[in-house]
Amino acid sequence: MKMFLKFVTFSMLLCSSVKGASPQSPQEWGSPAKPSSANSARNAQENCANAESQPCIQNSLPVIIHLQVPSGTPLRIALDQRTRIRRTNQAVHGKLVDTIYCFDQSVIPAGSIITGRVTSISPVSRARSLLSYLNGNFSPYHAFSLTFDSVTLPEGKPIHLNTAVSPGIAEVIHMDASQAKSKQKNAASRIAESTKQNAEARVHSTIAQIKFPGRLQRIKKLLLAQLPYRRQYLESGTQFTGSLLDPLDFGQIHRTREQLTAIGSSPAPDSLLHAHLVSEVSSATASRGDAVVAVLTEPLFSSEHRLVLPVGSRLTGEIVSAHPARKFHRNGDLRLIFKTLEPPEGVRLAMQGTLRGAEVDRAAGLQLDDEGGARATDSKKRYLSTALVVGLAGWGVHPEYEHGTVTIADSAGKQAGAGFSGSKFTGAVISMATRTAPVSIAFAAYGVSASVYSNFLSRGHDVVLPKDSQLEISLGNPRGTPNSVKRK
Repeated sequence: MKMFLKFVTFSMLLCSSVKGASPQSPQEWGSPAKPSSANSARNAQENCANAESQPCIQNSLPVIIHLQVPSGTPLRIALDQRTRIRRTNQAVHGKLVDTIYCFDQSVIPAGSIITGRVTSISPVSRARSLLSYLNGNFSPYHAFSLTFDSVTLPEGKPIHLNTAVSPGIAEVIHMDASQAKSKQKNAASRIAESTKQNAEARVHSTIAQIKFPGRLQRIKKLLLAQLPYRRQYLESGTQFTGSLLDPLDFGQIHRTREQLTAIGSSPAPDSLLHAHLVSEVSSATASRGDAVVAVLTEPLFSSEHRLVLPVGSRLTGEIVSAHPARKFHRNGDLRLIFKTLEPPEGVRLAMQGTLRGAEVDRAAGLQLDDEGGARATDSKKRYLSTALVVGLAGWGVHPEYEHGTVTIADSAGKQAGAGFSGSKFTGAVISMATRTAPVSIAFAAYGVSASVYSNFLSRGHDVVLPKDSQLEISLGNPRGTPNSVKRK
């Protein structure tokens, strides 16, 4: 029995020594290193004693990085076909505008084909129908919902998607801050400018593949919009943002620790970061000091092409000033800055970032100043449209003296002009059919009052940066000493 116990004890000691001598397995990205025994630590110190002449073996060990696009990641999709909204489950077709990155890798390139369908078409309420009829539109707009459920990579591999899609934007423009003074560019700024130009070139090459409506088509669309009955279309080039509801897995890659040594270091001044907003920011509801959070959508590399900030790094800032829109068409304005930057490894860095650019709806009329402030502006067309309505109304109801009495002009053209100023073609037809002064005056009065109120007396426009808005953030020198702070 004693011999058997000695044999078991010897076998256990032999197995433990063999296990301790096994080679170290790759460590996963973001997982803490496991504590080693005293002998292992002593051996590691001996192996790294000559670090000046020979690199430490630990730096050459591979690190496993899982490539997973997390849920909540926005996909910007531009329709490449003109589509009429007719029924649910109707197919829609588009292309990805921006490349989707994971860590430092491109996993879904821009231009990938994305397909989806119409999930619902909502009925029009009675109040909206009545208002639409008063404006001469007897086929009011129906709200609808889309989902995009498949993306096809360039090599032909389809990937299933589960997305929540925001309302579409007919025309998206790049809003860029104007430069008040020309500055001499250093190496970092030249790198940032080159990166920006490459990114814009990729976006433009994707957009260029989409056939947008030409001038004749836009004129035709404008004329059809004046008719009382019209079909509801989604024009080619309309952009939607689909937020992933489920993560996408793209396998894993290996990196050495030496390749990851620059992660968490302070980015060079004048670097340009591409990020998306985590939540909506609006001048109507924002207050000074409110937090603003954005997530990096493209990796940032140093001049030596070392990874500095992987995708998923968080930028935190605050609202500096916010003024909501007011009556008499006074528009709102908004200013925000970013103060801290946090890579996935958990080291928080001080920064000074300002809004350099954004992808916005052209109809919003937003402008950026050289300090990153955004304000809403009005098109000068409002003066022309109001003058046109007032002119048509005055021409249609202009009194003429005949036989010593004041009468309303009974010409068909003037009657049509008075009706058109109020309810477009519908008002023109009704005025011509009735040929009575009260009807023409009623249409003219309604058109003039509605135009003056909406363009000059109503509440102005607020600055609204919707959730998942694509931002460009320019980095400057942080105020004070940029001390790194461990996450609490």
